[in-house]
Amino acid sequence: MKSYVGIILVLSALMATSFSASVDIQEIHNQNQLVGGSSIVKTRESNLIDPNAMAKGKTGPEEEKNAQFWYDLADAEIAKRLEQPQLDKRKAKNVILFLGDGMSLSTVAAARIHKGQLKGNTGEEDSLSFEKFPYTGLSKTYCSNAQVPDSACTATAYLCGVKTNIVALGITAAVTFNNCSGSEDPANQVDSIAAWAQAAGKATGIVTTTTLTHASPSGAYAKTTNRFFESDTDIVTYGEGQNDPATCTDIATQLITQAPGKNFDVMLGGGIGKFLPNTITDPFNKKGERSDGVNLLSRWQGLHPGGVLAYNRDQLLSVNASKITNLIGTFRSGVMSFNKLADPKEEPTLAEMTRKAIEVVSKCEEGYFLFVEGGLIDYGNHFNSPTYSLSETLQFEQAVQEALDLTNPEETLIVVTSDHAHPLTISGYPGRGTPILGLNQDDTDVNGIKYATLNYAVGTEQYLDEHGQRIDLSDKIGAEDFIHPSYIHGLIGVHAGDDVGIFATGPQSHLFTGSMQQSTIPHAMAYASCIGNGRTLCDNEDD
Repeated sequence: MKSYVGIILVLSALMATSFSASVDIQEIHNQNQLVGGSSIVKTRESNLIDPNAMAKGKTGPEEEKNAQFWYDLADAEIAKRLEQPQLDKRKAKNVILFLGDGMSLSTVAAARIHKGQLKGNTGEEDSLSFEKFPYTGLSKTYCSNAQVPDSACTATAYLCGVKTNIVALGITAAVTFNNCSGSEDPANQVDSIAAWAQAAGKATGIVTTTTLTHASPSGAYAKTTNRFFESDTDIVTYGEGQNDPATCTDIATQLITQAPGKNFDVMLGGGIGKFLPNTITDPFNKKGERSDGVNLLSRWQGLHPGGVLAYNRDQLLSVNASKITNLIGTFRSGVMSFNKLADPKEEPTLAEMTRKAIEVVSKCEEGYFLFVEGGLIDYGNHFNSPTYSLSETLQFEQAVQEALDLTNPEETLIVVTSDHAHPLTISGYPGRGTPILGLNQDDTDVNGIKYATLNYAVGTEQYLDEHGQRIDLSDKIGAEDFIHPSYIHGLIGVHAGDDVGIFATGPQSHLFTGSMQQSTIPHAMAYASCIGNGRTLCDNEDD
């Protein structure tokens, strides 16, 4: 029991006063570029992309503003699949949804090749763990008012079963951008599969390499007009003078104080800053971000006296799940580090977090729903760095394998998918075994200059000389910090509107085939596990 005393003491110290970690691990510099730094003095103007601009000037069909539109569409898509012979009668006691953020099909293919080449093989013949699943399909990722989505409207789709407006979470498309009163209205709110699971008596949890309040995991519990309202301070930063923290509940507060978030059995990721007041220094020697003086971790401990908090790898691995009620792990002030750059003594891997989360939720006799996100695949692609995005994809597939090893395939449905694509291409006609992170040795442009096998549509580096001609990259490509070429000069890489893959194994996994709306995914998982208000496998028990 000594290890738990140590963890609880850490939490108590956070509540009482400030302290510094013994090792100050430097943040990944570029990881702040998409939405700015984690300091409370940040301004939207300092961001490479104004996140609020993504939500403005976009409209969608009127009928899609009603949640029932998406519920009916999901029911129709499931019904179509049920018209086929149903040989699998198994009910899913447990459901695990793995989400590779920004994991386009080209990222999957490149990671597969990279995996094989790391073994000394040509690479193309290899497979990621989830590519061996028996059933695959395609997910349409557009959101209600955007052809190319962000990670918030997609999270609402694959976790709540409803498509909504870009930047919004857990609400219908009837709510206009930055309309706090609209998002606080229960008539506009939609429940997630985590809430459906809790209503059925199941354990629930979220795991991510980003922050616990980031767009993807927030889809499991948050209801907000703006995904960037992660703390009360962020409401002022991104609210454009229209919103007040007193009338608009920030995402971190929702996670700790409202259902279903407050009922999560396990939460592992980064982002401790959103939970702490700016008068406290966190374990990573950074100030908290909250302006309201509220210590949400103290509040969480009051709600879960048998719960513990871990803020480094050793503490997490020392937790005996059988002796605790709940677990929070926050391993950075903001997003976690790319695995290649993380201190292995401080930050656990996604596979390690997945194992611990499964240990916690597996205690529930009724089963569980668990959401696991490899969130930094997206960051690597945003920075035009397949070196990092492919590395993170391999970390992700190892986490999937960990889940496969720990669970019973007869009672656990595992679904792997992505929220959106990135415009990464595998170009030309490179020979078999060509280093996937290197130059295409078999093709050149019209000027006889070889080009990279992996390229992006939009990014920071076009590698042109003073005459606008491409330069030779032979002495540049291959370096770990090499930024891969792009065609259009932008401040940062962007998302893409391609369909993304769905890979499924376990009870009722045959439902995840063909092309489907992204918003059908949670309804199919609910059907398999007999939860939620829609049609389920258990409806047929008397047939």
